[in-house]
Amino acid sequence: MRFISPKTDFAFKKIFGSDESKDILISFLNAMIYSGESVIQDLEILDPYSAGDVVELKDTYLDVKAVLEDRTTVLIEMQIWNVEAFEKRVVYNLCKTYGNQLKSGQGYFDLNPVIALTITDFKLFPSTQKVISCFCFQEKEERFAYQENELAMVFVELPKFNKQLEELESVIDKWIYFIKEAPSLEIIPDNLREIPQLEKALTIANQAGLSVSELEKLRKQEMVLEDTRGALSLAQREGIEQGIIQGIEQGIIQGIEQGIMQGRVQGERRVIVRQLERRFGKLTSNIMALIEALTNQELERLSEAIWDFKTSKDLLNWLQQKSN
Repeated sequence: MRFISPKTDFAFKKIFGSDESKDILISFLNAMIYSGESVIQDLEILDPYSAGDVVELKDTYLDVKAVLEDRTTVLIEMQIWNVEAFEKRVVYNLCKTYGNQLKSGQGYFDLNPVIALTITDFKLFPSTQKVISCFCFQEKEERFAYQENELAMVFVELPKFNKQLEELESVIDKWIYFIKEAPSLEIIPDNLREIPQLEKALTIANQAGLSVSELEKLRKQEMVLEDTRGALSLAQREGIEQGIIQGIEQGIIQGIEQGIMQGRVQGERRVIVRQLERRFGKLTSNIMALIEALTNQELERLSEAIWDFKTSKDLLNWLQQKSN
C-alpha cells in the first residue's frame, strides 16, 4: 500500500471534508480539541469536498468548515508554510466567522461559538514543547475566563511530535501520527486499526483507491508544494549568500576607507617628523614614541606649532604635556 499525504489540499479535503467523512472528522476533532473525549456526537460539514472541485493548490493553506450539533462552528486549517502575518490571519478568520453569523435584525444572543483548529507543519511557539496549544480569552493576572468557549484557537505543531509508531498510546497520538507520517506507511498498522475512523481515513488515503484523474490532481499539488519548498530554500540560500557578499563588500569599503585614513595620517606624521629633523637634527627615540602616540587632532596641532619650538627640549616638553 501507498498512502497520500494529508498535508496536501486534495488529500486533506478528501479525507476530512467529503460526504463520507463525518465520522472521521468527529473522531479527529474530539482528539484535537477535546483531548479524546467524545464531546462531539454529530456535525455538518459545510461545502463538502467533491473530487471534481479540486483543480490546483489553494494558496498555502487548506481548510474544512464544520458546524457541531450545539451550533459551534469549527474552522480546520492546515498550514504548510510559515508565511508573513500568518498568526494575524488565523485571528482574522476566527473573528470574521464569528461576526458574520448575524444577519439583519438578529441580536447578539444568536451568536454561536467559533473554534479555529490550525495544524502547522512548522514550529510556531518556540517557547513551549507542547504539541497542542489552546488559547481563549482570560483575565491577565488571575486567569479566569471571559465568555468561556465563545472564541478559541487550537494549534497542533507537527514538528514537535516525535513519537514512533510503537510508542503511540492515545487517540491523540494516533491522529497526529497519521497526519504527519501517513506517506511512510506500507500497511495499516494494527494499533491504528484500533480506531475505526482512523482505519477508514487510511483506506481513503490509499492511492490504490484513487481514480486516474484524482492521482493526476494529487501529483500536480505535490509538484507545486515541492516547487514552493525549493523556491523558499533557494530564496533563503540566496539571501544568506547576498548577506555575506554585502558584508564582505561593506567590510572592504570600510577597510579601504580606514586604510586611506590611516595612510593619510601616517603620511602627515612623516612630513612633520622630517620638518622637525631639519630644525633639530635626528629625533630621539623618546620623542618619536611620543609623536606616534598623538591623536589625529593633536598631530594637527603639532604641525601648526612646529615653528614655535626654539629647541628640541621645548618640543619634548610639549609632547610630554599631551601624553599626560
